[in-house]
Amino acid sequence: MLPLARGIYSTLTQITRNSRVSLHTASAQHCKAEPAAENETPAEDEEGENAKDSASDPKDRKTVIPVETSIRYLKSAAYKTTYGDEFVWTQYRRNHKGMFAPRKTRKTCIRQGKISTGNPCPICRDEYLVLDYRNTELLKQFISPYSGQVLSYSKTGLCQKSHLRLTVAVEQARDCGLITYDVPFREYDYSEYYGKKEDSKQ
Repeated sequence: MLPLARGIYSTLTQITRNSRVSLHTASAQHCKAEPAAENETPAEDEEGENAKDSASDPKDRKTVIPVETSIRYLKSAAYKTTYGDEFVWTQYRRNHKGMFAPRKTRKTCIRQGKISTGNPCPICRDEYLVLDYRNTELLKQFISPYSGQVLSYSKTGLCQKSHLRLTVAVEQARDCGLITYDVPFREYDYSEYYGKKEDSKQ
């Protein structure tokens, strides 16, 4: 019995990683699949895992969405089911402690490419809402129909960074002529044209 055990032990030690021997029919398929898995480098495994994590992570905002995609999204059925006929910011409610909300909204919702808060603002929560001067349908939702001015962040609930980007995009759209606006009334100092009243009397 002892020589038989020694013979089995010696054959097992001769099996190396590269030359696997199928000891029985059930392990034959398993052995063929393992060398292919061993050839993969650990770097490729890490890249694949990172890609899977970023694709599955709903808080990841590192991927840049083009403006054309955002414009198509505003006309899609998915946008209609999410927001209906209302503005993007209508259903949003700020999350704060106490009875009264702070005067200013938070600085930013996205830090290091990820959403860092539990209740992000209307623009930061939906990655397909891109603030750009060409995306006029989205910009018009944040402009008052009465005064033509950009609505306050206390009403829309935008974070300070998104509100700044909104203001810049609206100004660019006005400069390019994509959004119409009323020219502000200009007041003139008539004393420069007609002189003073005392001079006119004399």
